[in-house]
Formats: sequence, structure tokens, C-alpha cells
Amino acid sequence: MDLNKVMLIGNITQDPEVRTTPSGVSVTSFGLATNLVWTDQQGQKQEKAEFHNIVAWRKLAEIMGQYLHKGSKVYIEGRLQTSSWDDQSGNKRYRTEVIADNMIMLDRKGQSPSPASSAPAYTPQEPPIIQVPQSTEEEISVEDIPF
Repeated sequence: MDLNKVMLIGNITQDPEVRTTPSGVSVTSFGLATNLVWTDQQGQKQEKAEFHNIVAWRKLAEIMGQYLHKGSKVYIEGRLQTSSWDDQSGNKRYRTEVIADNMIMLDRKGQSPSPASSAPAYTPQEPPIIQVPQSTEEEISVEDIPF
């Protein structure tokens, strides 16, 4: 049994970029920053940011492109995928991305994450849970986990 699951809560670092493949499938990509805050041995507050590359496909990609903006707080659930290629100098390059399956917008009602944006802010009563249909692979139940 294998598991490839990622759950992140963070802030979007740039407006999502929406593209369409030649076959007409929507794909959206953006950066997400997650922050870790702790107190060191000297009692000083420390902070560290991690940056993640997020990619979404189809309907979820369209929704993200429409409602998310730089600065939006969002929950992303998905899986890790690493691609490799050779650059112009012949060096092997790698890029790890989170392929998003689910998203929950966490901004509060009435809070506009990018006030300079010309698009109206999306302010739902309850943050919507966006779920993309999963593949036809067998579902993992809690009883199947060996620990």
C-alpha cells in the first residue's frame, strides 16, 4: 500500500495563472507560502517560510483562477509529483509540484485579499469545499493502514 497525500494551509504568493492545453483542458498554477513560527532556546521568536508550487486541472483550475488572488488564504489538498528535464547546459533539473485535488478558501467574509484587483472579491457565507472526482483506484480505509 502506498500513500501520496499533501495538506497545506497558506497564502498565495502570486495571482494564479490559468492556461488551456491544446485539447481544451484548463490548468492553473500558482505559488503557496506556508509559515513555521517557533521560539528558539534563547526565547526569540523565529519564522521560516516554505514555498510550494501548486497545479490544478479542469474545473478546479477554472474555479481557482476565478476566485483566488495573491494574498488569499487557502487550504490545498493533493499529491506530490516531481518532473525532471535537462536544461540548456545539459544539467538535470527537477521540479516538485502539489497536484491539487481539493481546495477550501479560508479568507473571511468581506475580506478582499487583493484590493487593487479589478475582479470582485468572492465572499461566501461558508467557505466552499471544492472536490474533484477521484480516480477509479481502490479507496484506502483507516482499517487498511498498518499503524
